[in-house]
Amino acid sequence: MQKTPLFLIILTFIGVSCSTKATTIDTNLSLSDKKATKETIVLYKKLQQLTQKGYLFGHQDDLAYGVNWKYEPHRSDVKDVTGDYPAVYGWDIAGLEKDDPNNIDGVPFDKMKQYIEEANDRGGISTISWHFDNPATGKNAWDNTPNALKTILPGEKNHAKFTSWLDKAASFFLSLKDKKGKNIPILFRPYHELTGGWFWWGKGNCTPEDFKTIWKFTFEYLQKKGVHNLIYVYNTSSFNSKEAFLENYPGDDYADILSFDTYQNNNDINGEKFITETQSQLKIINEITQKNHKLIALAEAGYEAIPDPKWWTGTFSKAIGDYKISYALLWRNHGWQEKEQKMHYYVPYPGQLSEKDFVEFYNLDKTLFEKDIQKVSKK
Repeated sequence: MQKTPLFLIILTFIGVSCSTKATTIDTNLSLSDKKATKETIVLYKKLQQLTQKGYLFGHQDDLAYGVNWKYEPHRSDVKDVTGDYPAVYGWDIAGLEKDDPNNIDGVPFDKMKQYIEEANDRGGISTISWHFDNPATGKNAWDNTPNALKTILPGEKNHAKFTSWLDKAASFFLSLKDKKGKNIPILFRPYHELTGGWFWWGKGNCTPEDFKTIWKFTFEYLQKKGVHNLIYVYNTSSFNSKEAFLENYPGDDYADILSFDTYQNNNDINGEKFITETQSQLKIINEITQKNHKLIALAEAGYEAIPDPKWWTGTFSKAIGDYKISYALLWRNHGWQEKEQKMHYYVPYPGQLSEKDFVEFYNLDKTLFEKDIQKVSKK
């Protein structure tokens, strides 16, 4: 046997050590649903591993419509610009509770199911929120009449109505199947932006105790219905302290990803406030997740109509910085809003002002799109 020179052994050891350190993941992370499907566990582990490479880029309603188009097979504004799909697809099931054929944004549920299955076949990941109606008044999610949430707690007058809504959600989640007939894993983000007061489940409209009770009930009820393909995403709007973020937190046994939503406003043209606030909140949530062994996400983000030609590499990328987040999802590309008389979109389309910069953003090593997931899956 030929002897290997000592310096080569040392170099090999150093390389292995550095490589090991670079890919270290939190082995204490585990799903809150102890009966989670194999596919759901695999996805959660993949999300952990991918944080060592960068963060997944997501887009709401990406496959359903974009600026000046709707329901065109295999189309996406992100793909039109970059040649690649987003890694994460956002959807909302509001309307399901009323047996509506379409969701709150007009997307037919049968098409949504089709898009989720198509994305999954390519390696894409779907996340679902729920802008469900106020159960006490019958008005929409933004009807923040106080104490509506209390009426759906066990033993209260709207509890049976609410469980019937959960039954419909359970049926939808269980209907999502891959080509092998297995349930597709979903990142489920219920009761989102809970630190804001604009939704009936938000701050000031219910007590932290009632919120925790309904979160735990939802978590346990869906599992009793046989739903074990969900990764639960706890989500807030803005917050300024660890205590504020965790005020309604149901506990580590009931959540898998900790997230918040963050948008740049028109009165913050240079993005300085957006960067500062996002960084501040990431610092807080990062400290929490390192202790609680959870993943981080920007569950919603964006700058409406992206008027800054360098926003992606100059502002958004700086706002995330070096924090190891799982994914960042940009809001939807609705296009022209007749009522508001303005354009409403959050990722560029061909010819949009920030298109070139978005391609540069796409080419960054730390931004992961669908093809990046496919590459990892093939290894």
